[in-house]
Amino acid sequence: MNIRNIAIIAHVDHGKTTLVDKILHYCQLFRDNQETGELILDNNDLERERGITILSKNVSVRYKDFKINIIDTPGHSDFGGEVERVLNMADGVLLLVDAFEGPMPQTRFVLQKALQLGLKPIVVVNKVDKPNCDPELAHEKVFDLMFTLDATEDQLDFPTVYGSAKHNWMGLDWKVQTDSISPLLDTVIEHIPAPKVIEGNTQMLITSLDFSNYTGRIAIGRLHRGELKEGQFVLLIRRDGSQHKARVKELYVFEGLGKVKTDRVQAGDICAASGLEGFEIGDTIADAEFPEALPTIAIDEPTMSMLFTINDSPFFGKEGKFVTSRHLRERLEKEIEKNLALRVEHTDAADSFRVFGRGVLHLSVLIETMRREGYELQIGQPQVILKEIDGVKCEPIEELTIDLPDSVSGKAIEMVTLRKGELLSMTPKLDRMILEFRVPSRGLIGLRNQLLTATAGEAIMSHRFHAFEAYKGEIPSRQNGSIISMEKGSTIPYSLDRLQDRGKFFIDPGQDIYMGQVIGENSRAGDMAVNVTKEKKLTNMRASGSDEKMRIAPAIRFSLEEALEYIQGDEYVEVTPQSIRLRKIYLDENDRKRYASKF
Repeated sequence: MNIRNIAIIAHVDHGKTTLVDKILHYCQLFRDNQETGELILDNNDLERERGITILSKNVSVRYKDFKINIIDTPGHSDFGGEVERVLNMADGVLLLVDAFEGPMPQTRFVLQKALQLGLKPIVVVNKVDKPNCDPELAHEKVFDLMFTLDATEDQLDFPTVYGSAKHNWMGLDWKVQTDSISPLLDTVIEHIPAPKVIEGNTQMLITSLDFSNYTGRIAIGRLHRGELKEGQFVLLIRRDGSQHKARVKELYVFEGLGKVKTDRVQAGDICAASGLEGFEIGDTIADAEFPEALPTIAIDEPTMSMLFTINDSPFFGKEGKFVTSRHLRERLEKEIEKNLALRVEHTDAADSFRVFGRGVLHLSVLIETMRREGYELQIGQPQVILKEIDGVKCEPIEELTIDLPDSVSGKAIEMVTLRKGELLSMTPKLDRMILEFRVPSRGLIGLRNQLLTATAGEAIMSHRFHAFEAYKGEIPSRQNGSIISMEKGSTIPYSLDRLQDRGKFFIDPGQDIYMGQVIGENSRAGDMAVNVTKEKKLTNMRASGSDEKMRIAPAIRFSLEEALEYIQGDEYVEVTPQSIRLRKIYLDENDRKRYASKF
């Protein structure tokens, strides 16, 4: 069989999507004069803005007489659910490693999944043209990592390719620059096994979903055995074991960046089938007469939850189209279908839902997508999920790696140990220091902001879930209180100027605010209610020099993740298509005092 199925896995920013770009260009998928831009597969706005892959995608290229199906996967462990479901379609993986940084925590996370599935790895040491890099040391570290992850002898005997995806070359020796990336594609054809064709009737595990306005939902997966034909009657076996008959209306295989209609698919190829109803990811398409289910996809448990509720602030409905609890519920139910690592629970209140995910980033990408679609909602403080194991209260622990300048490493160690973190190792690398910790997931909430402030934006932080361990005790939360607006109205520059010594503000002059909105951070502990809508009283006699020049500091602007990490237990983040505001759950000051004991 002239098919090869490979997944590309790596840590964030090690060059996965750039490498896929170069493969697409080398295999002449585009016309010579076609404008394609960079990061072709990162095609949704959020991925382009953040420079990270969020959704896994597949493309296929033709090289020599072979068809290579390539699956680009996210590098962030928050999107581990994406990786876990698509690795089932591959027979081998390209493990991409930065020649300077070597394997990073999230490399370990994705590689572990691939090795457990028995996939054959090819190691690609990328960015060998970086100054001060050591490709051979990076190669050794990958070997050590695979050994600690219990790789088999066959997996440890991996081929290695060196090169620079950005400068469009790959070769077997990092000192000799070649003129193209063909050595990498030759290595794939030589070392990645062809799909195993097992004798038997039709079996296909659904690992991905697509949607078309004309044909409805489309099931995507790799045909495990047998063959699929257009118009064939099949049996859909669900995760819970229930079965129902269906008919495949149309079949597609992947060619280039799109899909091509076909009337028959052979085992081993990745295909898309339309016409099936009511299926989920992890279901099996089986033979109608002799059905056999495939093992379903195992997904790691979520580690964090947030409360999603409708927007009931005084400014609700001004910017969004979807503002009711029915809209919110339908949108979350639609998201669960394709986002496997997500869970949604109904709460006592009809307009609130508890949403469980892998981390703040995982959930904030969902919130950001929803606000761009026109939803208005409010989000509560992120909470980690606690479990009871053998009668002991346990919480999720993460492995944290911080790469920062040597001179500020002391500050970082102090910050993490205050949050119950445990220092595992310190490794100097030129003028920088690599620190490794084990820290409770609770301790990571709000840590990135503090670290970036303390290191003047120099710290690079990455983490991955390690295990559930015994509860580590209380972690001090934000020390400073909030500045809260007492009145509804428009902010006056005179009032802001007079209150500047009380704290930092999140709002600009002339901005509309409402009572109970969090408009700044108090310089001391405890909340403070202020009136910033008060104008200066003018007299009919003006003394010279009584009007001083106002110097108002620029407002602090939070990104969505920063806002979610910043809020306290009695606060919400109000998210609308154009604004992110912070507010108290109880807007009235008397209500806040009455219910203070709840938080």
